[in-house]
Amino acid sequence: MATMTQKDAEARHAKRDDYVSCTVAFIDCKKPGSHLKENYSIIGPGVTSSDDQVVNLPEAHGFNIGAAAMPNGITNNLHIHFTAEVFIVQKGEWTFRWGSNGENEVVGRASDIISVPTWIFRGFTNTGPDNGWLFTILGGDNTGGVIFHPEIIREAADYGLYISSDNRLIDTSQGDEVPPEEGRIPPMPDTDVADLREVSREEMMSRIVTRDARDFRPAFIDQILPDGGAEIAPVIGYGITQNREHAAPITNPHGFSAEWLRLQPGQSAGPFTLNEKMVLIVHKGRARLDFDGGDASVEVNEWDTYSVPGGVQRRLTAVGDVPIEILVVVSGDHRKRPVFVPEIITAAKEAGLGLDAGGFVAKASLLPVYGRAG
Repeated sequence: MATMTQKDAEARHAKRDDYVSCTVAFIDCKKPGSHLKENYSIIGPGVTSSDDQVVNLPEAHGFNIGAAAMPNGITNNLHIHFTAEVFIVQKGEWTFRWGSNGENEVVGRASDIISVPTWIFRGFTNTGPDNGWLFTILGGDNTGGVIFHPEIIREAADYGLYISSDNRLIDTSQGDEVPPEEGRIPPMPDTDVADLREVSREEMMSRIVTRDARDFRPAFIDQILPDGGAEIAPVIGYGITQNREHAAPITNPHGFSAEWLRLQPGQSAGPFTLNEKMVLIVHKGRARLDFDGGDASVEVNEWDTYSVPGGVQRRLTAVGDVPIEILVVVSGDHRKRPVFVPEIITAAKEAGLGLDAGGFVAKASLLPVYGRAG
Protein backbone atom coordinates (compact mmCIF):
# COMPACT_ATOMS: atom_id res chain seq x y z
CA MET A 1 0.00 0.00 0.00
CA ALA A 2 1.31 3.44 -0.92
CA THR A 3 1.90 5.99 1.83
CA MET A 4 1.53 9.76 2.08
CA THR A 5 3.68 12.15 4.09
CA GLN A 6 2.24 15.48 5.17
CA LYS A 7 4.35 17.19 2.51
CA ASP A 8 3.03 14.78 -0.16
CA ALA A 9 -0.55 15.40 0.95
CA GLU A 10 -0.25 19.17 0.82
CA ALA A 11 1.41 19.09 -2.62
CA ARG A 12 -1.69 17.49 -4.19
CA HIS A 13 -4.05 20.20 -2.94
CA ALA A 14 -5.00 22.94 -5.42
CA LYS A 15 -6.70 25.69 -3.44
CA ARG A 16 -8.95 28.24 -5.07
CA ASP A 17 -6.39 30.95 -4.31
CA ASP A 18 -3.72 28.86 -6.06
CA TYR A 19 -5.52 28.82 -9.42
CA VAL A 20 -3.77 31.01 -12.01
CA SER A 21 -5.79 32.38 -14.91
CA CYS A 22 -4.61 32.81 -18.48
CA THR A 23 -6.33 35.38 -20.69
CA VAL A 24 -4.50 34.37 -23.88
CA ALA A 25 -5.15 30.64 -23.81
CA PHE A 26 -6.91 30.35 -27.17
CA ILE A 27 -7.15 32.01 -30.55
CA ASP A 28 -10.34 33.94 -29.74
CA CYS A 29 -8.72 35.82 -26.82
CA LYS A 30 -8.82 39.21 -28.61
CA LYS A 31 -12.28 38.89 -30.11
CA PRO A 32 -14.63 41.55 -28.64
CA GLY A 33 -17.03 39.78 -26.31
CA SER A 34 -14.47 37.09 -25.56
CA HIS A 35 -11.51 39.15 -24.41
CA LEU A 36 -12.44 39.01 -20.69
CA LYS A 37 -12.57 35.23 -20.31
CA GLU A 38 -10.12 33.57 -17.95
CA ASN A 39 -8.94 30.01 -18.50
CA TYR A 40 -7.49 27.73 -15.83
CA SER A 41 -5.57 24.47 -16.07
CA ILE A 42 -5.63 22.81 -12.66
CA ILE A 43 -4.86 19.09 -12.90
CA GLY A 44 -3.38 17.16 -15.81
CA PRO A 45 -1.14 18.15 -18.75
CA GLY A 46 -3.69 20.75 -19.91
CA VAL A 47 -5.29 21.72 -23.21
CA THR A 48 -4.28 25.36 -23.61
CA SER A 49 -2.61 26.77 -26.74
CA SER A 50 -0.59 29.28 -24.70
CA ASP A 51 2.86 28.85 -23.24
CA ASP A 52 1.81 31.27 -20.49
CA GLN A 53 -0.73 28.86 -18.97
CA VAL A 54 0.12 27.77 -15.42
CA VAL A 55 -0.91 24.23 -14.41
CA ASN A 56 -1.25 23.56 -10.68
CA LEU A 57 -0.62 19.80 -10.87
CA PRO A 58 0.56 18.76 -14.36
CA GLU A 59 0.83 15.07 -13.45
CA ALA A 60 -0.99 12.79 -15.90
CA HIS A 61 -4.30 11.43 -14.59
CA GLY A 62 -5.97 10.15 -17.76
CA PHE A 63 -8.09 13.31 -17.77
CA ASN A 64 -7.67 17.05 -17.26
CA ILE A 65 -9.39 19.32 -14.74
CA GLY A 66 -9.71 22.97 -15.73
CA ALA A 67 -12.01 25.92 -15.32
CA ALA A 68 -13.38 29.00 -17.06
CA ALA A 69 -14.34 32.26 -15.37
CA MET A 70 -16.21 34.95 -17.26
CA PRO A 71 -18.28 38.03 -16.46
CA ASN A 72 -21.80 38.50 -17.76
CA GLY A 73 -22.09 38.51 -21.55
CA ILE A 74 -18.66 37.07 -22.32
CA THR A 75 -18.49 34.11 -24.71
CA ASN A 76 -16.22 31.14 -25.29
CA ASN A 77 -16.60 30.67 -29.03
CA LEU A 78 -17.49 27.61 -31.07
CA HIS A 79 -14.81 24.92 -31.08
CA ILE A 80 -14.36 21.16 -31.40
CA HIS A 81 -12.76 18.71 -28.96
CA PHE A 82 -11.74 15.15 -29.85
CA THR A 83 -12.07 13.75 -26.33
CA ALA A 84 -14.86 14.05 -23.79
CA GLU A 85 -15.64 17.57 -22.53
CA VAL A 86 -17.74 17.93 -19.40
CA PHE A 87 -18.89 21.19 -17.82
CA ILE A 88 -19.72 21.50 -14.11
CA VAL A 89 -21.49 24.75 -13.26
CA GLN A 90 -20.00 26.01 -10.03
CA LYS A 91 -21.57 29.47 -10.10
CA GLY A 92 -23.93 31.47 -12.30
CA GLU A 93 -26.13 30.81 -15.29
CA TRP A 94 -24.65 29.71 -18.59
CA THR A 95 -26.02 29.27 -22.09
CA PHE A 96 -24.36 26.37 -23.90
CA ARG A 97 -24.52 26.20 -27.70
CA TRP A 98 -23.84 23.40 -30.13
CA GLY A 99 -24.14 22.73 -33.85
CA SER A 100 -22.25 23.86 -36.94
CA ASN A 101 -23.25 27.45 -36.26
CA GLY A 102 -24.21 27.20 -32.61
CA GLU A 103 -27.88 27.06 -33.53
CA ASN A 104 -28.92 24.96 -30.52
CA GLU A 105 -29.00 26.21 -26.93
CA VAL A 106 -29.54 24.98 -23.39
CA VAL A 107 -29.14 26.78 -20.06
CA GLY A 108 -27.11 25.38 -17.15
CA ARG A 109 -27.19 26.55 -13.53
CA ALA A 110 -25.26 25.81 -10.34
CA SER A 111 -24.68 22.06 -9.78
CA ASP A 112 -25.76 21.18 -13.34
CA ILE A 113 -23.41 18.99 -15.40
CA ILE A 114 -23.36 18.70 -19.20
CA SER A 115 -21.28 16.30 -21.28
CA VAL A 116 -20.83 17.46 -24.88
CA PRO A 117 -20.25 14.84 -27.60
CA THR A 118 -16.92 14.87 -29.42
CA TRP A 119 -16.49 16.22 -32.93
CA ILE A 120 -19.22 18.85 -32.82
CA PHE A 121 -18.87 22.58 -32.42
CA ARG A 122 -19.71 23.88 -28.95
CA GLY A 123 -19.44 27.19 -27.11
CA PHE A 124 -20.89 28.94 -24.09
CA THR A 125 -21.79 32.37 -22.74
CA ASN A 126 -22.18 33.65 -19.19
CA THR A 127 -25.80 34.80 -19.31
CA GLY A 128 -26.10 35.17 -15.54
CA PRO A 129 -26.14 38.52 -13.75
CA ASP A 130 -22.60 38.35 -12.35
CA ASN A 131 -19.25 36.62 -12.68
CA GLY A 132 -19.64 32.91 -13.33
CA TRP A 133 -17.42 29.87 -12.95
CA LEU A 134 -17.31 26.53 -14.73
CA PHE A 135 -15.14 23.57 -13.84
CA THR A 136 -14.29 21.35 -16.81
CA ILE A 137 -13.13 17.78 -17.34
CA LEU A 138 -11.41 16.83 -20.58
CA GLY A 139 -10.74 13.19 -21.37
CA GLY A 140 -7.24 11.84 -21.96
CA ASP A 141 -3.77 13.10 -21.16
CA ASN A 142 -3.29 14.24 -24.75
CA THR A 143 -6.60 15.82 -25.78
CA GLY A 144 -5.48 16.46 -29.35
CA GLY A 145 -5.84 20.23 -29.23
CA VAL A 146 -8.82 22.31 -30.36
CA ILE A 147 -10.38 23.21 -33.71
CA PHE A 148 -12.09 26.61 -33.65
CA HIS A 149 -14.91 27.54 -35.98
CA PRO A 150 -13.65 28.81 -39.36
CA GLU A 151 -15.09 32.27 -38.75
CA ILE A 152 -13.15 32.56 -35.49
CA ILE A 153 -9.85 31.57 -37.13
CA ARG A 154 -10.37 34.03 -39.99
CA GLU A 155 -11.24 36.87 -37.63
CA ALA A 156 -8.30 36.10 -35.35
CA ALA A 157 -5.90 36.80 -38.22
CA ASP A 158 -7.17 40.41 -38.19
CA TYR A 159 -5.75 40.67 -34.65
CA GLY A 160 -2.48 38.97 -35.61
CA LEU A 161 -3.36 35.64 -34.01
CA TYR A 162 -2.71 32.22 -35.55
CA ILE A 163 -2.53 28.61 -34.34
CA SER A 164 0.57 26.71 -35.36
CA SER A 165 0.32 23.13 -36.55
CA ASP A 166 1.59 21.99 -33.14
CA ASN A 167 -1.29 23.85 -31.43
CA ARG A 168 0.67 26.88 -30.17
CA LEU A 169 -0.84 30.36 -30.16
CA ILE A 170 1.10 32.74 -32.40
CA ASP A 171 0.68 36.42 -31.50
CA THR A 172 2.36 38.82 -33.91
CA SER A 173 1.77 41.73 -31.50
CA GLN A 174 4.22 40.00 -29.16
CA GLY A 175 6.86 39.65 -31.85
CA ASP A 176 5.92 36.18 -33.08
CA GLU A 177 6.39 35.57 -36.79
CA VAL A 178 3.43 34.58 -38.94
CA PRO A 179 3.89 30.88 -39.65
CA PRO A 180 3.64 29.73 -43.26
CA GLU A 181 0.34 28.24 -44.34
CA GLU A 182 1.70 24.71 -44.06
CA GLY A 183 2.80 25.48 -40.50
CA ARG A 184 -0.54 26.61 -39.10
CA ILE A 185 -4.00 25.17 -38.61
CA PRO A 186 -6.24 26.50 -41.39
CA PRO A 187 -9.98 27.16 -41.12
CA MET A 188 -12.00 23.96 -41.48
CA PRO A 189 -13.43 23.79 -45.02
CA ASP A 190 -17.14 24.66 -45.19
CA THR A 191 -17.92 21.26 -46.71
CA ASP A 192 -16.40 19.53 -43.69
CA VAL A 193 -18.32 21.79 -41.34
CA ALA A 194 -21.52 20.83 -43.13
CA ASP A 195 -20.64 17.13 -42.80
CA LEU A 196 -20.30 17.22 -39.01
CA ARG A 197 -22.94 15.11 -37.33
CA GLU A 198 -26.01 16.76 -35.93
CA VAL A 199 -26.89 16.27 -32.28
CA SER A 200 -30.58 16.65 -31.56
CA ARG A 201 -31.88 18.52 -28.55
CA GLU A 202 -33.27 15.22 -27.24
CA GLU A 203 -29.83 13.60 -27.38
CA MET A 204 -28.14 16.58 -25.72
CA MET A 205 -30.73 16.71 -22.94
CA SER A 206 -29.92 13.06 -22.18
CA ARG A 207 -26.35 14.19 -21.53
CA ILE A 208 -27.30 16.77 -18.90
CA VAL A 209 -27.68 15.94 -15.21
CA THR A 210 -29.30 18.87 -13.44
CA ARG A 211 -29.16 19.54 -9.73
CA ASP A 212 -32.75 18.36 -9.28
CA ALA A 213 -32.15 15.14 -11.26
CA ARG A 214 -29.38 13.83 -9.01
CA ASP A 215 -30.24 10.44 -7.50
CA PHE A 216 -28.52 10.31 -4.12
CA ARG A 217 -28.51 6.92 -2.40
CA PRO A 218 -26.40 5.27 0.31
CA ALA A 219 -23.07 4.40 -1.26
CA PHE A 220 -20.82 2.15 0.81
CA ILE A 221 -20.53 -0.81 3.15
CA ASP A 222 -20.22 1.61 6.11
CA GLN A 223 -23.62 3.19 5.48
CA ILE A 224 -25.23 2.11 8.79
CA LEU A 225 -22.19 2.62 10.99
CA PRO A 226 -22.21 5.57 13.42
CA ASP A 227 -19.88 7.76 11.33
CA GLY A 228 -20.88 6.39 7.92
CA GLY A 229 -23.76 7.25 5.63
CA ALA A 230 -22.12 8.79 2.57
CA GLU A 231 -24.47 9.15 -0.40
CA ILE A 232 -23.59 9.09 -4.07
CA ALA A 233 -25.45 10.34 -7.14
CA PRO A 234 -23.84 8.91 -10.31
CA VAL A 235 -23.36 11.16 -13.32
CA ILE A 236 -20.95 9.54 -15.79
CA GLY A 237 -19.89 5.91 -16.09
CA TYR A 238 -18.92 3.34 -13.48
CA GLY A 239 -17.68 5.06 -10.35
CA ILE A 240 -16.85 3.95 -6.82
CA THR A 241 -20.35 3.25 -5.49
CA GLN A 242 -21.08 -0.10 -3.83
CA ASN A 243 -24.84 0.31 -4.28
CA ARG A 244 -26.10 -2.13 -6.92
CA GLU A 245 -29.12 0.10 -7.65
CA HIS A 246 -26.99 3.00 -8.80
CA ALA A 247 -26.94 3.67 -12.55
CA ALA A 248 -25.22 6.61 -14.22
CA PRO A 249 -27.42 8.65 -16.59
CA ILE A 250 -24.49 9.19 -19.00
CA THR A 251 -22.95 5.89 -20.08
CA ASN A 252 -20.76 6.34 -23.16
CA PRO A 253 -16.98 6.01 -22.60
CA HIS A 254 -15.31 9.19 -21.36
CA GLY A 255 -12.04 7.81 -20.01
CA PHE A 256 -13.20 8.68 -16.49
CA SER A 257 -16.22 8.44 -14.21
CA ALA A 258 -17.90 11.29 -12.34
CA GLU A 259 -20.33 11.12 -9.43
CA TRP A 260 -21.57 13.41 -6.69
CA LEU A 261 -20.59 12.48 -3.14
CA ARG A 262 -22.60 13.95 -0.26
CA LEU A 263 -21.80 13.80 3.44
CA GLN A 264 -23.71 15.29 6.35
CA PRO A 265 -21.72 17.14 9.05
CA GLY A 266 -19.60 14.65 10.98
CA GLN A 267 -20.10 11.79 8.51
CA SER A 268 -17.14 10.02 6.92
CA ALA A 269 -16.40 7.77 3.97
CA GLY A 270 -13.61 5.28 4.58
CA PRO A 271 -10.91 4.49 5.33
CA PHE A 272 -10.55 2.77 1.97
CA THR A 273 -8.02 2.35 -0.82
CA LEU A 274 -8.58 2.64 -4.55
CA ASN A 275 -6.23 1.54 -7.32
CA GLU A 276 -7.04 4.47 -9.58
CA LYS A 277 -6.27 8.18 -9.24
CA MET A 278 -9.19 10.12 -7.81
CA VAL A 279 -9.82 13.86 -8.02
CA LEU A 280 -12.19 15.74 -5.73
CA ILE A 281 -13.83 18.98 -6.89
CA VAL A 282 -15.42 20.57 -3.82
CA HIS A 283 -18.72 22.15 -4.78
CA LYS A 284 -20.07 22.94 -1.30
CA GLY A 285 -18.85 22.66 2.27
CA ARG A 286 -15.54 21.73 3.84
CA ALA A 287 -13.94 18.31 4.14
CA ARG A 288 -10.92 16.73 5.79
CA LEU A 289 -8.85 14.05 4.14
CA ASP A 290 -6.92 11.75 6.47
CA PHE A 291 -4.32 9.44 4.96
CA ASP A 292 -2.74 6.26 6.33
CA GLY A 293 -4.73 6.26 9.53
CA GLY A 294 -4.11 9.95 10.22
CA ASP A 295 -0.38 10.20 9.51
CA ALA A 296 -1.18 13.00 7.04
CA SER A 297 -4.20 15.26 6.85
CA VAL A 298 -5.49 18.18 4.77
CA GLU A 299 -8.68 20.22 4.72
CA VAL A 300 -10.29 21.09 1.39
CA ASN A 301 -12.78 23.93 1.02
CA GLU A 302 -15.40 25.01 -1.50
CA TRP A 303 -13.91 25.54 -4.98
CA ASP A 304 -10.75 23.56 -4.09
CA THR A 305 -9.60 20.52 -6.03
CA TYR A 306 -7.61 17.60 -4.66
CA SER A 307 -5.84 14.68 -6.32
CA VAL A 308 -5.60 11.40 -4.40
CA PRO A 309 -3.03 8.98 -5.86
CA GLY A 310 -3.91 5.35 -6.40
CA GLY A 311 -3.22 2.82 -3.68
CA VAL A 312 -3.36 5.27 -0.77
CA GLN A 313 -5.59 4.71 2.24
CA ARG A 314 -7.91 7.70 2.67
CA ARG A 315 -10.83 8.81 4.82
CA LEU A 316 -13.03 11.74 3.89
CA THR A 317 -14.95 13.56 6.64
CA ALA A 318 -17.41 16.45 6.48
CA VAL A 319 -16.26 19.17 8.86
CA GLY A 320 -18.18 22.29 9.73
CA ASP A 321 -21.93 22.56 10.15
CA VAL A 322 -23.20 22.17 6.58
CA PRO A 323 -23.38 19.11 4.28
CA ILE A 324 -20.61 18.76 1.72
CA GLU A 325 -21.07 18.06 -1.98
CA ILE A 326 -18.03 16.91 -3.91
CA LEU A 327 -17.71 15.75 -7.51
CA VAL A 328 -15.53 12.63 -7.52
CA VAL A 329 -13.66 12.00 -10.78
CA VAL A 330 -11.81 8.70 -11.20
CA SER A 331 -9.69 7.59 -14.15
CA GLY A 332 -10.93 4.81 -16.43
CA ASP A 333 -14.23 3.63 -17.92
CA HIS A 334 -14.30 0.42 -15.86
CA ARG A 335 -16.04 -0.11 -12.54
CA LYS A 336 -13.88 0.99 -9.61
CA ARG A 337 -13.57 -1.10 -6.45
CA PRO A 338 -12.91 0.75 -3.18
CA VAL A 339 -11.40 -1.57 -0.56
CA PHE A 340 -12.43 -0.66 2.97
CA VAL A 341 -10.18 -1.50 5.92
CA PRO A 342 -10.95 -4.77 7.76
CA GLU A 343 -12.29 -2.92 10.80
CA ILE A 344 -15.05 -1.35 8.68
CA ILE A 345 -15.94 -4.68 7.05
CA THR A 346 -16.15 -6.40 10.45
CA ALA A 347 -18.25 -3.63 12.02
CA ALA A 348 -20.60 -3.62 9.03
CA LYS A 349 -21.04 -7.41 9.26
CA GLU A 350 -21.89 -7.14 12.95
CA ALA A 351 -24.47 -4.49 12.00
CA GLY A 352 -25.97 -6.81 9.35
CA LEU A 353 -24.29 -5.79 6.05
CA GLY A 354 -21.72 -7.44 3.83
CA LEU A 355 -20.42 -7.33 0.29
CA ASP A 356 -21.60 -9.88 -2.25
CA ALA A 357 -19.33 -11.53 -4.80
CA GLY A 358 -19.91 -8.58 -7.12
CA GLY A 359 -18.69 -6.12 -4.53
CA PHE A 360 -22.12 -4.67 -3.78
CA VAL A 361 -23.71 -4.11 -0.37
CA ALA A 362 -26.16 -6.83 0.70
CA LYS A 363 -27.72 -8.25 3.87
CA ALA A 364 -25.03 -10.29 5.57
CA SER A 365 -27.55 -12.97 6.55
CA LEU A 366 -28.21 -13.73 2.87
CA LEU A 367 -24.57 -14.15 1.87
CA PRO A 368 -23.42 -17.82 1.77
CA VAL A 369 -19.97 -18.86 2.86
CA TYR A 370 -18.68 -20.35 -0.36
CA GLY A 371 -15.36 -21.87 -1.21
CA ARG A 372 -14.09 -24.39 -3.68
CA ALA A 373 -10.83 -26.21 -3.87
CA GLY A 374 -8.89 -25.33 -7.00
